[in-house]
Amino acid sequence: MITLIEVNSKVLFREFVTFPFRLYKNDPNWVPPLIEDELATLDATKNPAFDQAEALFYLAQREGKTVGRIAAIINWEEVNNQKKRKVRFGWWDVIDDLSVTEALLEKVYALGKKHDLTYVEGPIGFSNLDKVGVVTEGFDRLASMITWYNYPYYKTHLEQLGFVKEKEYLENVFSFKNVEIEPYRKASTLIQKRYQLVCKNFKKTAEIMPYVDEMFDLFNKSYASLSSFVAINAKQKEYFKKKYIGLIKPEYIKFVFDSAGKLIAFGIVMPNLSAAMKKANGKLFPFGFYHLLKAQKKHDEVLFYLIGVDPEYQNKGVTALIFEAYYDSFQKNGVQTCVRTPELEDNTAIHNIWKNFNPTVFRRRRTYKKDL
Repeated sequence: MITLIEVNSKVLFREFVTFPFRLYKNDPNWVPPLIEDELATLDATKNPAFDQAEALFYLAQREGKTVGRIAAIINWEEVNNQKKRKVRFGWWDVIDDLSVTEALLEKVYALGKKHDLTYVEGPIGFSNLDKVGVVTEGFDRLASMITWYNYPYYKTHLEQLGFVKEKEYLENVFSFKNVEIEPYRKASTLIQKRYQLVCKNFKKTAEIMPYVDEMFDLFNKSYASLSSFVAINAKQKEYFKKKYIGLIKPEYIKFVFDSAGKLIAFGIVMPNLSAAMKKANGKLFPFGFYHLLKAQKKHDEVLFYLIGVDPEYQNKGVTALIFEAYYDSFQKNGVQTCVRTPELEDNTAIHNIWKNFNPTVFRRRRTYKKDL
């Protein structure tokens, strides 16, 4: 018999967060999140996403043992302003038992029906800066620290329960050592002169902070046309600023300004810390912090986390400035491989940016949809 328990205490939230550590214990490609960071993300008193979102969290148990988890989420900004009558589900992990998945999803359906919503989509988080999607191809490579990972049967469970593909995401990789920089240097020089642009590099986090709010405004503007996009608000800007910016190597953040000093493009790249996260096993202490710090300083693989370009400057070659700046930083740090984090398959603008790098798709993931 399956028992569904609503998560409403510190003990239950910790069980919610740590269940995947047992589920994926023997999977070499699962990357454990930091437990305290996950707890903070799911805490309505700490995460400003709850200002515009409602969420309920559930554990499925059998004979007193946890066999699954799920979050049922409504992003009210999406429902009320974008008129998408959708209930989301995320943080979904489950043993290979269809009845457990079905029981968990019934809780999601119930929340959606309570508010007269018309369909469910997932796995998806609160916002576009959260993790997204079920892996459908590419189980033979270490997962990214900024994405969800799952067993192949997750896809099967959803399809057996009547879900259909909603959005497809691609993860790509290309070899940095094969990048020919000279065409980008020439293009960068030409574009800087033509549009009077300047690419700014940084050595200290303190130098970046005065521009971060403007960067998030540009993020909202440059991604607004995507069907899945929900803008982040002022409180979320502060939250993400404190949570992430200080953890990124300053030289891996690039900003491009026009002649008036307006930010018109940005790039954020992160060292791939997945192997270090694996060693940390969810904890910063006593040794997790050491592994992460070591990987931050010495690494040969990076993740292209975000690139944003003002719509006015898209298709004008502005990314050549960013690539030239990254080339020099990567050379200095001994980077060999570049990974692109999940990008919508139909986001042709972002795919055109990378077409000359000969990228290879190594993983696919998707969200699934079902009418209520």
